[in-house]
Amino acid sequence: MHYIVLDLEWNQAEGKIGHEGGLPFEIVEIGAIKLNRRMQIVDRFEEIIRPRIYPHMHFMTTKIIQLDKKDLEKGKDFPEVMERFLKWCGRKYRFCIWGTLDITELQRNMCYYGMDELTDRPLPFMDVQKLYSLAYEDGKTRRALEYAVDELNIRKDEPFHRAINDAYYTARVLEQIHKDHTEVESYLSFDLFMLPRNKKDEVSVRFKTYSKYISREFEDKTVAMQDKTVSATKCCICGRPTKKVIKWFSVNGRHYYYVGICKRHGYIKAKIRMKKADDGNVFVVKTIKVTDQDGVDAIKEKQEKLRAQRAERRHRE
Repeated sequence: MHYIVLDLEWNQAEGKIGHEGGLPFEIVEIGAIKLNRRMQIVDRFEEIIRPRIYPHMHFMTTKIIQLDKKDLEKGKDFPEVMERFLKWCGRKYRFCIWGTLDITELQRNMCYYGMDELTDRPLPFMDVQKLYSLAYEDGKTRRALEYAVDELNIRKDEPFHRAINDAYYTARVLEQIHKDHTEVESYLSFDLFMLPRNKKDEVSVRFKTYSKYISREFEDKTVAMQDKTVSATKCCICGRPTKKVIKWFSVNGRHYYYVGICKRHGYIKAKIRMKKADDGNVFVVKTIKVTDQDGVDAIKEKQEKLRAQRAERRHRE
């Protein structure tokens, strides 16, 4: 399997309105670096795409990526470039990007042009920005690419904010992570442009420090929370059911919280994020982690604040 380190540059409609056909960003440049299993660079791909939807470059796009109208007029149409790119990627590969946006926008552009989907379910990829934080920081902080390049003493030969250059720098960061902390490479992320179609396609993965579950769609939040898999709270380390300390509750209808105890691993906290699908249904992203007394107290504080607000409303009524 090869690793495809991808970076995109895109244009957008001028002003706050004018998005065409559900496509807020039109890709104008694809840059990619191909790595082998040892995270060594073996090839590169670079193409400019002629914009068809938003032919006038947004002033911020021009300022950031330094592409002008003459550059873009030399480009090819998106479907043609995309077909060459996918052929270049090969049969078996995994995308690696800095952050989380590029794969979603790549699939959105493919959908706009009626191209076949990359996948029919959530697409696993490596978020190198997250891996950098897991390897060298606290796992939560998200740094800019140039910050990581500077911290790792990677030589800066080309300017940032061109697709091929950013892909190259991302590849060099990933190469260094592979040398120093290869264990964090197992922490895959999932692009949710395509949601699980049914229960069989749902994502349920367990990492070293947490577990993640991505559900199929449900009619509404109530139906989702009634599903046994959604509300299940197994330990993220050993997979055993936890004993309830604080039952599921929500402070805003979007985020739900739970605390339990595992006999082996102590306090376990769970969080559900309710998200809306394009068709108005909802789906669930659930994470479960080991926590300590401070973590439990923080969730108790949320619950007590919610109870106080409800009591105040009842008093006013």
